[in-house]
Amino acid sequence: MKCYRSGIFVKNGREITNENFSRENEAKNTMAYKIMSAHDSQSDDGLMHLKFDALASHDITYVGVIQTVRAADRDFEKFPVPYVLTNCHNSLCAVGGTTNSDDHTFGLSAAKKYGGIFVPPHIAVIHQYVREEIAAGGKMVLGSDSHTRYGALGCMGIGEGGGELVKQILGRTYDIPRPEVIGVMLTGQPRPGVGPQDVALALIGEVFADGFVKNKILEFFGSGVANLSMDFRMGIDVMTTETTCLSSIWETDGKTEEFYSLHNRANDFVKLTPAETAYYDGLIEINLSEIVPMIAMPFHPSNVYKLEEFKKNAAEILNQCAPEMDFKRLLVQDGMRVDQGIIAGCAGGLYESICGASEILQGRGVGMPLSVYPASQPMYLSLMENNITAKLMREGAILKTAFCGPCFGAGDVPRNSSFSIRHVTRNFPNREGAKPNMNQSAAVALMDALSIAATAANGGVLTSADSFIDKNAIIPKYFFDGSVYEKQIFKAVGNPDKNAELIYGPGIRDWPPFLPLGEDMLLQVASLITDPVTTTDELIPSGETSTFRSNPYALAEHTLSRKDPGYVARAKNISGKNISEFFDITKFFETQGISISQNTAVGSVVYARKPGDGSAREQAASCQRVLGGFANIAQEYATKRYRSNLINWGMLPFIFPDEPPFECEDFIFIPKIREAIKNRTEKIQAFVAAKDGAVKPITLEISLTETEAEALLAGCLINLYKK
Repeated sequence: MKCYRSGIFVKNGREITNENFSRENEAKNTMAYKIMSAHDSQSDDGLMHLKFDALASHDITYVGVIQTVRAADRDFEKFPVPYVLTNCHNSLCAVGGTTNSDDHTFGLSAAKKYGGIFVPPHIAVIHQYVREEIAAGGKMVLGSDSHTRYGALGCMGIGEGGGELVKQILGRTYDIPRPEVIGVMLTGQPRPGVGPQDVALALIGEVFADGFVKNKILEFFGSGVANLSMDFRMGIDVMTTETTCLSSIWETDGKTEEFYSLHNRANDFVKLTPAETAYYDGLIEINLSEIVPMIAMPFHPSNVYKLEEFKKNAAEILNQCAPEMDFKRLLVQDGMRVDQGIIAGCAGGLYESICGASEILQGRGVGMPLSVYPASQPMYLSLMENNITAKLMREGAILKTAFCGPCFGAGDVPRNSSFSIRHVTRNFPNREGAKPNMNQSAAVALMDALSIAATAANGGVLTSADSFIDKNAIIPKYFFDGSVYEKQIFKAVGNPDKNAELIYGPGIRDWPPFLPLGEDMLLQVASLITDPVTTTDELIPSGETSTFRSNPYALAEHTLSRKDPGYVARAKNISGKNISEFFDITKFFETQGISISQNTAVGSVVYARKPGDGSAREQAASCQRVLGGFANIAQEYATKRYRSNLINWGMLPFIFPDEPPFECEDFIFIPKIREAIKNRTEKIQAFVAAKDGAVKPITLEISLTETEAEALLAGCLINLYKK
C-alpha cells in the first residue's frame, strides 16, 4: 500500500500522470464532485448546501429525531423524502421492561403518521436494508448511524447525528465546505483466504493515525475493482467509516448493475467512472494481491497487525494492547486460543462471507462458540435454500437473526477476562459487553469471517484463512426474494395519515427546554480528559444504555460513566444556577476590571484532547446539554459529526491547541460571548479562575458558519427552527 499525501492527477482511473492539467478543472472530474454538485443548492457563500434523496435511522436514534422534529415544528405533517426506520439495535427487547417494544411501536406510528418506511425487528440491519431497497446510483443517503456507507453501489452515504436528519426533514440543508477527495486505486486480485475485512483493516491501519483522510471523500477505482464481488466491495466500503472519512464512492460496472437487477431495481443502476483526467487531493494505491489476513487488536480498528505477525508475538502485543487483562491461559505454542467468534452485521453478515465461512468449516466442526447473524431475512432465506445454514448448524455454528448487537455490546456477551474475534465494524472498549467499573473485562479483535471460520475449524486456535485453504470458496448463486419484505415492512412514502396518532410508551420523554445563549458565560470544568482520543462510547456508553435512548433524562445519568464517574454530579451541581449565586467569583472578576452581565449563562464544560471518534450518536452531546453543559474544549475534534452534534444541541465547540491551563472544577469566564458568536469572532478572550485564586487569560478558538452561529445563539437546533 502506498499513500500520496499531496495533490495528484489520475488518467482514466488507472494510472498516475505527471502531465500538467488545471487542478480547478480536473477536480470537477471526480465521481464525488459530480454527485455532490448535483445535490448542492450552488450558493455563493463558499459552502455546499446538500439535500439528500433518502434518510435512515435505527431504533436507538429515530425516536430522538422525530421528537426533535416535533419540538421544532408541532405542525409538521410529512417526511419530505423516503425515511427508513429500522429496528436492528434494540431488537432483542430483552431489557428495560417494555421500553424497546414501546420504541418500535412509536416508530411504526410515526411511519404511518408522516409517511415513512418501518422495518420490524429481526428483518434487516439498517445498512443491508438500505443497500437492498433504497440506495441508488448517483444518489445520496443521510443516516443517523456512523456506518452509513453505500459507495460500492454508486450511492454516497453520510452518517451523522440526528440533528442533521432533522434539518433535512424540516427542509433545511447539510452545510459543509467542499470536502477534499482522496483517490483509492485498486489493482490486483485478493489471494484465497483473504476477505473484505482484511483489505479494510489494512487501509484503516495505514491512514487513521495521521488523519490523512479525516472528513474527506474516499473514491475507489482501478483495475482491481472488477476483481471484487459486490459483497467484497460493500464489506470494504462500510469499514471506511473507521478511517474517519466523510463518505465514499466507487466506480460501478456490470457487477453493480447485476446487483440492482437481482434486487428488482435495474433502473437504479448508474454507470460511474472518474473522467479521462481527474485531480485528487491525495491517493492511496492498494495492490489487492499483496493483502494478507489481518487482525485489529483491542481497542480500536486501527490497531492493526498482520495475523501471522501477531501470532508470532502474541504475548508482547497483548500486553501492549490490554495490559490490565491476563491472557496467559490463552497463549499456546503456535499463537493463542480464543474464546468466541462472531460473524455479524453490516460488515460481516454478508452472504459471501457466511458462505465462505461455511466452506471452511465443512467437515471440521467448531472448536469454540461461533455465532452467525445474516444481515437480512432475504439473505437468510437464500442461505437456507442453498443449504448453507444447515451446513453451518451441522458443524456447530449458531445461526441468529439480523441484529447489530455484537457490534456495540448488546449481543453474545462473553465471560469475564475473555477474548472474542469478530467480523463486525468496531472493537472499542466495552463493545463486547465488559464493564470495567464493575471489574468485568473482555476484549474484541476484528478479523475477517474467513479467518474466524479457520480459527473455529482449528479448535479455536487463532488461524489465518490463507494458511488453511488454497482456493477461494465456491459460492452458491444468491437469490433475492423481496416477498419477505413485502409481507413484513410497512411502507407509506408520500402517503402520510394525518389522523394517525403517535403511540408513546412511558420510556419516551420530550426534550427539556433549552435557553438561548447568554450575553456572558461562566463555565465550570466538570471533566478533564487527557487521553489522546475520546470515543463517543466513552462520552455516552453503547450497549447497556441503549434502552434509555428515548429518555434524555435517564440516559444523561450515564454520561461519561466509563471515563469519569464523577462527571454527572459535578455537572448537576452547577446546572441551572444563576450568576447571582456566585458572588465571590463575580466580585473577583470585577476587581480585575471584568464586568459580568446578569444574563450570564452558567453551566459546565468538558475538556478532552480529541473527542468524538466513532459513533454518530448525538446523545454524546445532547446528554451533556441536558445536564447543563454549554461547551466542549478540545485540541481538535475527532470527527465532523461530533462537532456538528455539539452545535445542534447549543454547545460551543471551542479549540484550545495547547495544554489545558485549568483543572477540573476550575471556572472559565467568557465575557460577551453572545456578541462574539453573533459576529463570528474566531479568537475569543476568556479567563480561568483557578481554585487557588489565580486568574489566567486564555484565548479560545472557534470557527463557525452563519447557520452554526445561528443555532448556538438560539440555544439549540430546536429553538432555531421552532415556529
